[in-house]
Amino acid sequence: MIYLDYQATTPLAPEVFDAMVPWLRDRFANPHSTHRPGREAAASVELARERVAALMPTGGRVVFTSGATEALNIAIWGAARYARATDPRRVRILTAETEHAAVRDTVLALGAEGFEPVLLPVGRDGLVDPDVAAGQLDGRCAMLAVMLVNNEIGVVQPVEALARMAHEVGALFLCDAVQGYGRVTQPPSADMIAVSAHKIHGPKGIGALWLRDRLDLPALIAGGGQEGGLRSGTLSPALCVGMGEAARLMTDHHEEDVIHVEALWRRARSLFADWTLNGSAEARYHGNLNLRRDGVDGARLMSDCREVAFSLGSACASGSGRPSHVLRALGLSDREARSSIRLGFGRDTTMTEIEHAADIIERAAVAQLVTPKG
Repeated sequence: MIYLDYQATTPLAPEVFDAMVPWLRDRFANPHSTHRPGREAAASVELARERVAALMPTGGRVVFTSGATEALNIAIWGAARYARATDPRRVRILTAETEHAAVRDTVLALGAEGFEPVLLPVGRDGLVDPDVAAGQLDGRCAMLAVMLVNNEIGVVQPVEALARMAHEVGALFLCDAVQGYGRVTQPPSADMIAVSAHKIHGPKGIGALWLRDRLDLPALIAGGGQEGGLRSGTLSPALCVGMGEAARLMTDHHEEDVIHVEALWRRARSLFADWTLNGSAEARYHGNLNLRRDGVDGARLMSDCREVAFSLGSACASGSGRPSHVLRALGLSDREARSSIRLGFGRDTTMTEIEHAADIIERAAVAQLVTPKG
């Protein structure tokens, strides 16, 4: 099986597995206990926290969560309530139409609490126009949330410019950096950044929320007051260590990862020359290749190419039967959206795998065009 679904999850790095094993098997103490084994576990958590923070802007703190979805919910609900408590006029919550469901659906859910969700449109390139955002930003805005790298089409949003614009009207800025953490520079002006371990060759079940210093959000859930009172619940030292090790590897392997992904991108683009790229060709992360071809049924293509693991878009929305909201936001028709596929590759992908996968997919696509279904 050739794995080309890096946006859904990445292979667990062997070094991460090895680092986690002692904390799963032998060193089982609760990191919130005050005895020596507990203090040792707590020390491992703090080292992991430092490693995760090393890829973040300066002047903030890292809070461990169960994943990016929880981190984003803490940030969105917390920031909205914090802003309204500070200034009752601040009820408008802005985000992009193409955000991941963890942001988009959460922002829309705020409407039930009296907030005013606003979905910003994107252009054909998938990017938010700063001028359009500026037209919606005013003194009633509590927060602007825009992701760094889109999980479906890989475009890199102008998040730093958008963060500064939000601050000009006194609003907070949240960045979903799940797909870009360790790969693309984090926006230094962000107030909140959410990341996930399993997108950087770490374990599933853990993520983190970075908060700018002196930003104190209300907790989403009550409990034991762990993580500075913001996120109650017993931490897993094994998961924290795994995420910390994955972050360290992203730092240590950054340059070679960039070179490798760039080579894979160039080769893949040449092999899929007859396909159309979805989203900007310039402002994007090159480990994500979202393509479409007229007359091809993406779902049927996946069924015909069982030797290759790729996707039609977000894993979280797979099986819904609905065209991707991201592709529709670009202005694609239902037919164009359904003719699109997403290929994701990275550190462990070989050039041979890219070439073999392209041959399999191209043959299946041509077969569809020659003998359409029905």
